[in-house]
Amino acid sequence: MRLTGLSAFPITPADAGGRVDGPALRRLVARSCKAGVDSIGLLGSTGSYPYLTREERRRALDATLDEAGGRVPVMVGIGALRTDEAVRLAQDARAAGAAVGLLAAVSYTPLTDEEVYEHVAAVARQSDLPLCLYDNPTTTHFRFGPELIGRLSRLPGIVAVKSPGQEPQAVAGHLATLRATVPPGFSLGYSGDWTTTEALIAGADAWYSVVAGLFPQVALEIVRAVQRGEAAEARRLDGRLGPLWALFRHYSSLRVIYACADLLDLCHAAPPRPILPLGEEARGRIAEVIRGLDLR
Repeated sequence: MRLTGLSAFPITPADAGGRVDGPALRRLVARSCKAGVDSIGLLGSTGSYPYLTREERRRALDATLDEAGGRVPVMVGIGALRTDEAVRLAQDARAAGAAVGLLAAVSYTPLTDEEVYEHVAAVARQSDLPLCLYDNPTTTHFRFGPELIGRLSRLPGIVAVKSPGQEPQAVAGHLATLRATVPPGFSLGYSGDWTTTEALIAGADAWYSVVAGLFPQVALEIVRAVQRGEAAEARRLDGRLGPLWALFRHYSSLRVIYACADLLDLCHAAPPRPILPLGEEARGRIAEVIRGLDLR
């Protein structure tokens, strides 16, 4: 498959012991499927994949695939510290029926380009699962440069890259550099919700979205406006969400989305420890913003 359009990344509700709340996860996935997103991005950073055991990741994937029911393809995070563990997670994902694996360069010891190349190649070769490279240097402290992305894009089964958000003045150049290194059909997508409208306007293939995991409709409106060639409308819709983007930047999108889900009575999970839920002052600010934007 080719990853395009809007990919919704839900949180993974779980209890204090890390056991996934399947019914709560299903409710979140159902919202995105009903809205008509182009894919579900399960167990990304918003889905807290490093905090879950292999067994709980599989439970989350099974619940999501069952809820999606083949209507929406599911991409699932398979990042792990060890290559053999990432292989097993990729094999689990393929056996369950996931469409794509999302593979980050997770490590305690800083990795070299060659180490990451060999890691990705091994996972792709031993799993036969299509892979999207997950470039998330804020958390992994490794950046996929254009040369490495180009090398990896020519391996069988490497179909996409999920890049971090770029500043508006830089995104067109970033896209052009990547386009020059990858084969036709290789999908270039971005995260960082508050920067992604400009990436889509510049020609990005996909938006990997935190907000769409809870409020898919507001993100879909932006994506569909860009697809219709209505850049001014997309920018207007993006600008309207400025107060929410400010909260994401200040508190982190993960903490804000957990608070939103709780405030709207969609699920009452807390982030995995040691991440703490936001306090009352922050929750009050978030409640005011979601009321003002009529998010529900």
